[in-house]
Amino acid sequence: MGANNAKRIAVLTGAGISAESGIATFRGSGGLWNNVPVEEVATPQAFARDPEKVWRFYQARREQASKCEPNAGHLGLARIERALGDRFSLATQNVDGLHHAAGSRRVFEIHGSLWKTRCTVCNIEEENRDVPLPELPPRCSCGGMLRPAVVWFGEAMPEEVFAKSVAAAAAASLYLVVGTSAHVEPAASLARLAVSNGAVLWEVNPEETPLTAYCARSWRAPAGDVTDEVVEAALSFAG
Repeated sequence: MGANNAKRIAVLTGAGISAESGIATFRGSGGLWNNVPVEEVATPQAFARDPEKVWRFYQARREQASKCEPNAGHLGLARIERALGDRFSLATQNVDGLHHAAGSRRVFEIHGSLWKTRCTVCNIEEENRDVPLPELPPRCSCGGMLRPAVVWFGEAMPEEVFAKSVAAAAAASLYLVVGTSAHVEPAASLARLAVSNGAVLWEVNPEETPLTAYCARSWRAPAGDVTDEVVEAALSFAG
């Protein structure tokens, strides 16, 4: 099969796949922190109002994520990538880094990363794996205050990263949506874009979502429970 005709698989993952590793979700029963809605600790306005409070929230999430391991769902997606190489890409709404830990390399972190900081003065973005952070809020070498390099409510996604996710969706032969409610835009629009460009849509989610009606195939289960079946089906589709 020529390179231009080779089937491509693109994936979108959401909080559900990380929940299987013990990462609390923003929504649902784990969606509160000290009885505070995340909108009060995950917005630019919240950071301007009380940066230390916001950083205490993200410190807690970093500590939690540092203790979690990739699950079978993460590892299965990495297996698909190893088999397909550059015919595979993965866009994730998750900020925990578990896809990287599982061995995935073509990962587009469209909501940023818990493990990166961005300076509010010089705008430099750097990886930071300190758990716990030595001071809150942390400071840049320039003296400026650092913020988590994540996308807060009301902020735009990283332009370059999202553009790559859009291109991958548009070029996909198969678009696989795993563990996302499909309510958060513009991430959910990626699946509809893929379908409009001729992709087959599959979904792995214990519950139906707004995308279910467009799916050629759905697994009503957590990703970790059906990993082998999904991987086998995806590799068979890709040929």
